[in-house]
Amino acid sequence: MEPNMTADEISVVELRQYTLHPRQRDVLIGLFDREFVEPQEAVGMAVLGQFRDLDDPNRFVWLRGFTDMSSRHAGLSAFYGGPVWQAHAQAANATMVDSDNVLLLQPAWPGAGLPYDPGHRAAQGAAATPAGRVDLTIFYLKEPASPDLLDFCRRRMAAILAAGAALAQGWYITEPSENSFSRLPVREGESVLVGCAVFSDAAALDAFERTGAWQRDIAPALSQWLAREAEAHRLAPTARSALHA
Repeated sequence: MEPNMTADEISVVELRQYTLHPRQRDVLIGLFDREFVEPQEAVGMAVLGQFRDLDDPNRFVWLRGFTDMSSRHAGLSAFYGGPVWQAHAQAANATMVDSDNVLLLQPAWPGAGLPYDPGHRAAQGAAATPAGRVDLTIFYLKEPASPDLLDFCRRRMAAILAAGAALAQGWYITEPSENSFSRLPVREGESVLVGCAVFSDAAALDAFERTGAWQRDIAPALSQWLAREAEAHRLAPTARSALHA
């Protein structure tokens, strides 16, 4: 499948975290992978990746991209007003306790976004879990990301992940535009930096964490910008996630 946009054209990203009823995550993932990927991309949105949170069996995490806020409104209107969502909304919503934990983001600098290639996505009906682990961390900031923080992120944070065998990275900051599609709420009044790093497997992610390099070389300097403790997630891609090792 040819992408409807390139990674560099994605200027707005939603980080969506859903809290689900017990034992319903695989139900939602099966429905999502089967029914919701291509129809969203057909109306101009990019399904960047979808994941199981390895530390919370009731959490489903996914990322959706847009070329801009105008295309976001158009794509969301088309999908949520269209026949696919109408056919499956009741089943999807029945799995969810909360779907409003959503951060509206933009790439932290030109080229900072995650790779996006639908050609890396398994075909419909795929069941095997693809390789890889994703480390996704939300850094809560005292104020909107400053040039000094972004310089530190590019020079130090990204470099230490690359040295620790991260295969790909994405860095995002808060998108300040007003949410123009009020049917889907987003979190407001927060400033964040979000880092997303892809590792080849669980052993590679564990090996990076065991080095202690982040706590030793990054955390002390980073703390000056943080409003509170960062929120970290270890994620495993679903069978049809386009983002994986």
